[in-house]
Amino acid sequence: MSRFTDQHYLTTDQYRDSTNLDARIAIHRLFSTNPYGWFNWIFDTLVKLPADARILELGCGSAAMWKECADRVPAGWNITLSDLSQGMLDAAWRNLVVTGRAFKFEQVDAQSILYDNGRFDAVIANHMLYHVPDRPKALAEIKRVLKPGGRLIATTVGDHHVQEMKEWLKRASTKSSEPLVNPFTLENGLEQLKAFFPVVTSARYPDNFSKSQICHRHGSNHWILE
Repeated sequence: MSRFTDQHYLTTDQYRDSTNLDARIAIHRLFSTNPYGWFNWIFDTLVKLPADARILELGCGSAAMWKECADRVPAGWNITLSDLSQGMLDAAWRNLVVTGRAFKFEQVDAQSILYDNGRFDAVIANHMLYHVPDRPKALAEIKRVLKPGGRLIATTVGDHHVQEMKEWLKRASTKSSEPLVNPFTLENGLEQLKAFFPVVTSARYPDNFSKSQICHRHGSNHWILE
């Protein structure tokens, strides 16, 4: 099994806590050239939801988006933040307890979402579907818990995301390792989503890194599905 989808590795190593994710977020904050910010861009989609929306985020990580956009969260939203890693949920709670806003935290496997049919107005899967071993099962679960007309906001990266950095690390490492193949990207994700959602709208967030040492094109994408 690839480390991309090895849930034991992900929860006990890569995402045991928020350290690795925080480091990656910091790189983008330091070197990304788009001044608007990824989290603000994603939140622009969320603010179109009803004032009393029920929202579930799968793979919330450290909840950095909610912390950064806390002043944009409508008071009437009912928000459940979930992750497979208890360490990530602990980090999310620490980041958000200072905001004074009410969030619910749950340990959830996207392949088996323990909520009733049609419960949520929106489900968010922000850069996490590529970590799910059985994506068709997870997408079926997401569709099940969405209300009729509800939306999935799914984001991912392209095949060549941080490619130069990967090459440098490969050259610098003395250990041989299997290449990590991302199973859900800009290039192949659309068809996977269309199998479950009849309407898919795509948008791209344009960005790159500014420093010449790590200068490369990197794009992220999100889909809104109904």
